[in-house]
Amino acid sequence: MTDKPTYVTKEGLAKLKEELHFLKTEKRREIAERIEKAKDLGDLSENAEYTQAKDDLSFTEGRIIELDDLVNRAVVIEEKHGDTVSIGATIRVNYDGKEKDFTIVGSNESDPLKGRISNESPLGQAFLGHKVGEVVEIKVPSGTVRYTIAEIK
Repeated sequence: MTDKPTYVTKEGLAKLKEELHFLKTEKRREIAERIEKAKDLGDLSENAEYTQAKDDLSFTEGRIIELDDLVNRAVVIEEKHGDTVSIGATIRVNYDGKEKDFTIVGSNESDPLKGRISNESPLGQAFLGHKVGEVVEIKVPSGTVRYTIAEIK
């Protein structure tokens, strides 16, 4: 694991905690019941149900460890309304005659199709620290895209 902070919104942290609680309680119990039923079937060496349940248990335990780590390193970000782009800010940019809004979020909550970009992504990193009116250039495979920061909401 790492000591690097995990930036999440209040809602994102709630979702992580909800998933963690579900896995630790309901999912573990369900898998334990499946393992017990599979044991009752006899020979475990050729028991597909038992093997699948054990695999599911391993996956679930791994996810629990991952979620515990994320929750422990969580730094809740609030919506930012300042004069520079920072984590939590929603910005409006102009590029190629188009306008688009982006919200800078932690990597666990990024969803580029919804305009939620990670602070660790090349685009998110490029916007951080800039002000309204500044031009940010991003190199892409087809060339360079110039974004003008029109508004920090």
